[in-house]
Amino acid sequence: MTVPTSTRAAVLTEHGKPLTLTELPLPSEIEPGAALVRVSCATLCGTDVEIWSGKMSFPGMLPMVLGHEMVGEVVAVGEGTRDALGRDVTVGSRIGWSESTCGECYGCVILREPVACSRRGYGFLQRSDVHPYATAGLCEYAYVVPRSAKLLLPEALPDTWTAMAGCAAKTVLRAFSYVGGLTGKKVVVQGSGALGVFATAVAHISGAAQVITVGAPESRLTLAREFGASDTVDIALGSDGIVERVREVTGGHGADLVLDFAGAPTVGVEAVNMAAQRGHVVIVGSTGPVGAPLALGTIMGKELTVHGSLNGDISDYHKAIEFFSAFTDRMPWNDLFGSPVGLSAASERIEAMHRLDEVKAVIDPRLA
Repeated sequence: MTVPTSTRAAVLTEHGKPLTLTELPLPSEIEPGAALVRVSCATLCGTDVEIWSGKMSFPGMLPMVLGHEMVGEVVAVGEGTRDALGRDVTVGSRIGWSESTCGECYGCVILREPVACSRRGYGFLQRSDVHPYATAGLCEYAYVVPRSAKLLLPEALPDTWTAMAGCAAKTVLRAFSYVGGLTGKKVVVQGSGALGVFATAVAHISGAAQVITVGAPESRLTLAREFGASDTVDIALGSDGIVERVREVTGGHGADLVLDFAGAPTVGVEAVNMAAQRGHVVIVGSTGPVGAPLALGTIMGKELTVHGSLNGDISDYHKAIEFFSAFTDRMPWNDLFGSPVGLSAASERIEAMHRLDEVKAVIDPRLA
């Protein structure tokens, strides 16, 4: 096929406003280590919704293309392009991709943590009016830069699952990596969006004795029960009521592990108060404004361990693919996703997620 020189894209030009359908240029040459991909599926993440609404914003970030969970077919490839496991990426390969890292900074070299790269490039950090223009999911074609972490994907897994693995699923698995085994433990998951429901499933599959999902609306709590929640708590109870209910269903002891996938201002206070003595709290979803202050005396008195967990790296991405491959039939994974729509309906689906009417929107740029 002829290599395209431009791509149709849905561009965010103003927070809270509909995306603009436009043509973006594509690089004239495919660099060594890079690839040009025809996107077959992009699943929208809560971060996309927060950026769209303006809850998450950085100076000079607009205009930009949303979507950092995506999968597609390689249509052109630079010399020596390989995936994270050293496998050749060729025309026709089905790949997903993650953040680009510099390999030179303190985070990359000393900490050896891709998420700590000081020049980390990732979906929402790339403006659409400067080279290489189209690197994210809401494009018909996306340019995958040389230092982006790439993965060849197993044909047996659906596009939606492998796209979700690129952020939501890998983020959840990284959060669990801080706390060791879950067998026999009581776990609270704060949040009933895609991350919270997936985390509920991971905790259940991993042998937790009790999994309590806190969130709303009721339709999402129902979904959480389908994914392994033994108890659910509606946030309509209010902060004190949530904590009281969790302590009640855990026999007064609280949870051995509390994971924040919600990010509301009160989740930190609730997490600390509902955690059991010597419990663990993992903060994942608090990306927005500063929340209510934590009682450090409570953390000390309970001897709690509090972890921060930022997104995930290519290792977590690979583990997410392996997780879906191993537990294909354990959960109704397809129930997490909406019906695929084209780029022209992307704004509508983002607004639906913002209203909590949809858990995870699916965009297929090949559709009208």
